[in-house]
Amino acid sequence: MTLTISRRRFATLAGAGAISTALPLRYAHAAEHTFKIGTNVPASHPLNVHLTKAAEQVKEQTNGKFEFQLFPNNQLGADSDMLSQLRSGALECFLNSGVNVLSTIIPAAAISGVGFAFKDYPALWSAMDGKLGAHLRQQITRGGFVVMDKIWDNGFRMITNSSRPIVQPEDLKNMKIRVPVSALWLSLFKSLGASPTGLNFAEVYSALQTKVVDGQENPPAIISAAKLFEVQKYCSVTNHMWDGWWFLINRRSWGQVPADIQATVSRILNSACEAERTDVAAQNIALQKDLAAAGMIFNEVNPAPFREALSQAGFYKEWRGKFGDEPWALLEEAVGKLA
Repeated sequence: MTLTISRRRFATLAGAGAISTALPLRYAHAAEHTFKIGTNVPASHPLNVHLTKAAEQVKEQTNGKFEFQLFPNNQLGADSDMLSQLRSGALECFLNSGVNVLSTIIPAAAISGVGFAFKDYPALWSAMDGKLGAHLRQQITRGGFVVMDKIWDNGFRMITNSSRPIVQPEDLKNMKIRVPVSALWLSLFKSLGASPTGLNFAEVYSALQTKVVDGQENPPAIISAAKLFEVQKYCSVTNHMWDGWWFLINRRSWGQVPADIQATVSRILNSACEAERTDVAAQNIALQKDLAAAGMIFNEVNPAPFREALSQAGFYKEWRGKFGDEPWALLEEAVGKLA
């Protein structure tokens, strides 16, 4: 609950000793613009750590006129719930994967998750900070959202399960694996012979614990923050897909913010995004040692047989047709021919 105190009432209370420490005058009033941010990962994840720092900077540099309130770890509901709230204006900001529920509204947003497309970060950022990213932001804007210039990093994804190491595509045959609610993710793992099930992230731990599914796929930062190592034994470094979060804002809410404050908020968020990327990349390497110490068994994976299996299954041909020639050409301009 926010308590608003008039300046006269504040002075009276302070003089009477009811308030022992005076608040700085510029923060003594409620913010003119308060935006809630919803995310689907625990508070300890670098995404939320850097969003918290950005919120502090925004409040300071706007003299308290603009304030973010962060709600991590699905506190406001599952991804589909938060996207619905964002569209209605009940939620002002939501960080969502282009491959996840956002793609149900803007199909092109999922192209960043094409299986085994990006071999490393240089190839990835060349695309997402370049022509492909600009194309996707244009599509998201046309979809009715405000989107920040930079996409936040969730990292390259690895496959964990409780049965066996994944070394060849054949090791995935009939494996029950949780994937986000996304046609692209379902198609990828079906093409590799697995039995994927689309579940919101809030349901993952319990689904693994109760053996509703055998495995899941996520970057190490998520595996660690969500304590998935408690219910999974093997982690295969497939790096089969990259995933990130677009910072989405409700257009009507953003339109009520003065241009100078918009510019300050955007600058701080994009800078925080760059710092988060650095942390996630470093953490996802370091965390492999921590997760191994916690009992997870890691194995390296050659991506070539998986890419070949996807090609033979018609995966790349199918999704080129769905995404269209223009975005596919922008993707291949950054990563080379996929099929």
